[in-house]
Amino acid sequence: MQQRILIIGSGFAGMWSALAARRLIHLTQGEATEIQVMVVAPEPRLVVRPRLYEANPADMSAPLRDLFSATGVQYVQGTVDVIRPAQQEVEAVDAAGKRSTLSYSRLILAAGSRVVRPEIPGLREHAFSIDRIEEAAEFGTHLHGLASLPASPARNTVIVVGGGFTGIEIGAELPARLRSILGEDASVRVIIVEWNANIGPDLGPGPRPTIIEALTKLGVEMKLGAAVTSIGPSGVILSTGETITALTVVWTAGLEANELTKQVRGEKDRQGRLHVNRDLRVPSNEKIFATGDAALAMTDDQGHHTLMSCQHATILGRSAGHNAAADLLKLDTRPYSQPMYGTCLDLGPWGAVIGEGWDRTTRMTGMKAKAVKQWINGTLIYPPQADQAEAFAVADPAYEIPNLSFL
Repeated sequence: MQQRILIIGSGFAGMWSALAARRLIHLTQGEATEIQVMVVAPEPRLVVRPRLYEANPADMSAPLRDLFSATGVQYVQGTVDVIRPAQQEVEAVDAAGKRSTLSYSRLILAAGSRVVRPEIPGLREHAFSIDRIEEAAEFGTHLHGLASLPASPARNTVIVVGGGFTGIEIGAELPARLRSILGEDASVRVIIVEWNANIGPDLGPGPRPTIIEALTKLGVEMKLGAAVTSIGPSGVILSTGETITALTVVWTAGLEANELTKQVRGEKDRQGRLHVNRDLRVPSNEKIFATGDAALAMTDDQGHHTLMSCQHATILGRSAGHNAAADLLKLDTRPYSQPMYGTCLDLGPWGAVIGEGWDRTTRMTGMKAKAVKQWINGTLIYPPQADQAEAFAVADPAYEIPNLSFL
């Protein structure tokens, strides 16, 4: 009887789970098909989400159909919205609204994350997002549309809500992007609003002086220790009572795991991620693995945990796929481990900052760091070619990128 590894999601973790599972099955069984690897996702593509702060986001995806075909991964179009762990099945709905039920022998939950949208008046009606490729494209269209409006402080002002990784990157990008649309002589204003007393609170003190230097030189204002309490068509009101007039508000404040994690019993963190064992199995159900942004995993023996980033999702995916396949093949699973951690933050025309380790000690800044960031964004994180041998080689959980300790 054929067994099935069902993977929910085609993001970094989902794609690498599929390739790693197929790799181990191929190494063990050759061309035999006793174990099927199936990916269920809305589209057969990888959205390069870490690049959505850049201009032209509509082009920032990579097709996966040929890669899946070359490696023996079956793709099913649909969005999973129901998981029934007791029955070992999920429900999915396709683009036409047709429902189907899919069974699994092992489930890999790689459904990713989404930006948190709290109940703030006007948030859903008046704020843009760059969380999804369609949202980022809509934001880009809006920016270009500003050029058709009469010049005014409101037209020329963009408020970025959230001073974390995404907020800093889009904030640093916007002054030059706005001038390219409104004219190089336009008096533009970009403001990052962060409720914490420090910019980049989750990044720690290591890269902070560089971030502040870059944002200051780029002319980006920082409103720290303030929260947005309401958003209207012409601006925001802050918790300090200040009103800022602007026709453009971008919401980047916080991420949470896909709500499918709620349908799997088990301990979760404040972002909704499932706590997993070292082999990425959900403790409450031996047939379910969680990976990517759906999982909270130990990265090492020093007490560090994974972050919601493609850096971790890539290795998490390789590990989850390998272990799900190993489990069905009755082989030993291997513990997930990712002791090296690096930070590479884009700071727009100023350059970038690269930090090493969990304390994010600054190793490189400026345009030299920018070249590394561009290589990561434009080459490193993209899928392999649609070639079985090449794809399986890089899908090995033991695969290492040489001479890149800062990653």
